[in-house]
Amino acid sequence: MTERIVIENCAVATVDAAGTEYAGGHVVVAGNVIESVGAGPAPADLAGVVRRVDGTGHLATPGLVNTHHHFYQWLTRGLAQDSNLFDWLVELYPVWARIDEDIVHAGAAGSLAMMARGGVTTAMDHHYVFPRGTGDLLGAEIRAAAEVGVRFTAARGSMDRGKSDGGLPPDFAVETTEGALLATEAAIDAHHDASFGSMLHIAVAPCSPFSVSTELLREAALLARRKGVRLHTHGSETVEEEKFCHELFGMGPTDYFESTGWLGDDVWMAHCVHMNDSDIAAFARTGTGVAHCPSSNARLAAGIARVPDMLAAGVPVGLGVDGTASNESGELHTELRNALLINRLGGGEKAMTARQALRLGTYGGAQVLGRAAEIGSLEPGKLADLVLWKLDGLGHASIADPVAALVMGAAAPVTLSLVNGRPVVEHGRLTRIDEDETARLTRTQARRLAERAGLA
Repeated sequence: MTERIVIENCAVATVDAAGTEYAGGHVVVAGNVIESVGAGPAPADLAGVVRRVDGTGHLATPGLVNTHHHFYQWLTRGLAQDSNLFDWLVELYPVWARIDEDIVHAGAAGSLAMMARGGVTTAMDHHYVFPRGTGDLLGAEIRAAAEVGVRFTAARGSMDRGKSDGGLPPDFAVETTEGALLATEAAIDAHHDASFGSMLHIAVAPCSPFSVSTELLREAALLARRKGVRLHTHGSETVEEEKFCHELFGMGPTDYFESTGWLGDDVWMAHCVHMNDSDIAAFARTGTGVAHCPSSNARLAAGIARVPDMLAAGVPVGLGVDGTASNESGELHTELRNALLINRLGGGEKAMTARQALRLGTYGGAQVLGRAAEIGSLEPGKLADLVLWKLDGLGHASIADPVAALVMGAAAPVTLSLVNGRPVVEHGRLTRIDEDETARLTRTQARRLAERAGLA
């Protein structure tokens, strides 16, 4: 008999196409899928119910979906505090080039733990630093995601343009073009699971125009499409990148990406801050997605992305934490709030609503990762990735609108988070790993990395 979990007596924001909400409703989970969502309590005579959760004072939403991150940066938070992107990278690349498998595992564990505790049920990481002889770095992240219990897209990144070739990374931190492509294909073959309900996807993810050769971009796009996986990179993040592309390629980033096969409905790019009308139209025409990272963009003074214009044009947009060396909080709820606030700062009081921000962090993220048929909204038949947020405490009880309370208020405690129908958070604590031990591990490995890089 199928085991069922019933969550009832809570407000429900389904984030379905119609934006259906219930002031008092229920969600029934059967196995690893959502069986029903509706108003009022669940039927009392359901068979196989192993747990009933009284959601009084709570809001149920789809789990948050993170669309851009760099887990290893958990161990280099608080450095280069007053730098723009290029200066920040120049300062930190020599540190990051000293990572190894143990360091990456610790950074991934810390990053994933923080996100999961804050309502993230699907995580993504863009790992592109692979110093030679440092172990299985991608495997370390995959192991950490399985330990925490979240759904995971591992974007196997790469860099082949070192400092001697006009790039920013040190030469010893980059791969050869051929080596990067072979390693990326091996990662797909070893780990990618395309089945419904998969806990692990692999994406092809050369780092950026200023750290990757044109050959690697072109060949990576061909590889991804031959293997049927998605493509990810950084794009149009800063004015310096715009200048770099014009000087080196004779065109802006969007035109350059299109010339290398990097626009399409299987592609999403991080940041996309400096986009003109033509760029936005190209993304909309091709279905290219965007990972909006408002906190990181602000931390590095990159600018304000034109997210309302992108949404109006039909561009798929999700939210990203980005690496925690440029977003020290490391959790996605901050991005719900900052997406709303920063886009209003750039476009006025009606530029974004609380419900649009919630959609960016849930269904929008699912679109960007190519999983909108499986996750991102509370609908029958979709995977049981959902979060029950406590909104009857001091930080939220006086806000009548539960969605506004979640998005505009303080970070809400997570009473229950399910991934694939299984609890990963209960009453604000992770269920699969020891948070205190994870904190000790990250502190130890952060010190070790600092010593290796000559910072301690």
